[in-house]
Amino acid sequence: KVWDAVDTGCCLKTYSCHSCAVRAARWSSCGRRILSGGFDSTLHLTDVETGKQVFSSKMEFRISALKFHPTESNIFLCGGFSPEVKAWDIRTSKVLRVYKAAVQQTLDILFLPEGREFLTSTDAVSRDSADRTIIAWDFQSAAKISNQIFHERYTCPSLTLHPKESMFVAQTNGNYMALFSAQRPYRINKKKRYEGHKVEGFAVGCEFSPDGTLLVTGSSDGKVFFYNYHTSRIIRTLSAHKEACVSAIFHPVLPSLLATCDWAGEIKIWQ
Repeated sequence: KVWDAVDTGCCLKTYSCHSCAVRAARWSSCGRRILSGGFDSTLHLTDVETGKQVFSSKMEFRISALKFHPTESNIFLCGGFSPEVKAWDIRTSKVLRVYKAAVQQTLDILFLPEGREFLTSTDAVSRDSADRTIIAWDFQSAAKISNQIFHERYTCPSLTLHPKESMFVAQTNGNYMALFSAQRPYRINKKKRYEGHKVEGFAVGCEFSPDGTLLVTGSSDGKVFFYNYHTSRIIRTLSAHKEACVSAIFHPVLPSLLATCDWAGEIKIWQ
């Protein structure tokens, strides 16, 4: 569904191209198309105006993560319930590269600045330490750069990049967000830990404000938490939903607007 978030708050159009739950949906950089994937193992690139599929493909696995390349708008990454992440080219409708790791599921994908490298968070946690929980990849060669980035026994359901500094944050199932360098060797900042909210097994998303001063996250108790990026202290909380709040995202043009959604399917826009 596409919504008018600023004026009326109404649903403008519904696209019924999937037969099972839609797990990921991304706007193209031009804003005229939506890339979606879900538990029916299909990919669809839909023209927002006409509702027609510009690109469609059937995968071998259920899809849970999609990301467009930051500089090449015709290329995107697709991951899910599979040890493989695939890079697709929309123009040829073909797979460019396959990135394979000894995991069962890809939870999230994050491109680093300029798109030469990207990170995947996975479900792989060993008994003694996290092994392959966050993996860094070379986009062009499909080589694995590092799989020893995060050494605590928690999976990371979502990753987000700082808009101005070379840093990224990982949401963890240990009920805190961890801060890392976005440059090799991707070291964790042990002095900063953003904690106070709850994750508890939900795929709770997190994001920086456009100016990079705030870090916002949902919480399994339905609240939204705002953290000061520099001090890691909680600035404010919102009692946003009755169910688990799984995502909170700033508007890209109007930074005073925030969208939140919960486990029951409710979407709210906040001023």
